[in-house]
Amino acid sequence: MHRFGSFFIVCCILAPQAVRAEHEGKLQILLLGDSTTIGSVCRKEEPKSRHLEDVIRTLLATDADLPPTNVINQGRDGEFVHGLLANGRYDKEIAKLPGIDYVLIRYGLNDRARRENFDVNFPKDLVELIARVRKDFPKATIVLMTIIPYMSPEADAQINGHIKTVADAEKVIHFDVYARYKSELASGVNMLNYRRYPLAKIPENRKKWVEPYIRGDSVVVMDNRLDAHFRDLPGWFGDRHPSPAGYHVIGDETAKFLAPLIREKHGVTKIAK
Repeated sequence: MHRFGSFFIVCCILAPQAVRAEHEGKLQILLLGDSTTIGSVCRKEEPKSRHLEDVIRTLLATDADLPPTNVINQGRDGEFVHGLLANGRYDKEIAKLPGIDYVLIRYGLNDRARRENFDVNFPKDLVELIARVRKDFPKATIVLMTIIPYMSPEADAQINGHIKTVADAEKVIHFDVYARYKSELASGVNMLNYRRYPLAKIPENRKKWVEPYIRGDSVVVMDNRLDAHFRDLPGWFGDRHPSPAGYHVIGDETAKFLAPLIREKHGVTKIAK
């Protein structure tokens, strides 16, 4: 967020019915997406860390002019839009959430891998999801987010192209988090993903040595501490899921994106002196 001057006088003009959600007296921000949204491996490895929803909520809270928020992370490992709608999870876990003000939707990776006739059905699935969200949360602002860099540039562009086309056609907000994430990777192509590697592929004489990092049938580490030993193993950097550092990038960009939307929608004015 850009700041001008060295001193601010904050003047908040709040319309109570607009600002107060129906639940907990806070703006309710809902995140829908796949494993790159929920970050289940990070949660298991670092349960006390700030996860994506915490990063967004706490960063928004650093701006004293903004109303308090509650960020609800409803991402799921392996999820794709058609699955969310067809398997009943949307109806059971999403549709009845109280007082939702913002819905941020980030799918595409599993859709490309699992949805038949992806180029035709993925856009249709997004349109169907948007329709459901509009029905269930008629006052909510809907945001379609791009994926993060994950596959090849061509595959990523294919997915993100569909997301932009649907956002434009449905007249919902399009949020490009891909560009920020990609720019951060210029400082190190593997700096934002954790390492998860099959234990069976670790050299035999090192398997006992890596015991502190064994999780099931994999070696898992959230940072680069084992790169010195295993960087030359084929596929050591193959898992592109965000590490806690990656979620801080996504969360930071999301908070920056949401802050002006919240100010505009909820009548919050910041006056600089």
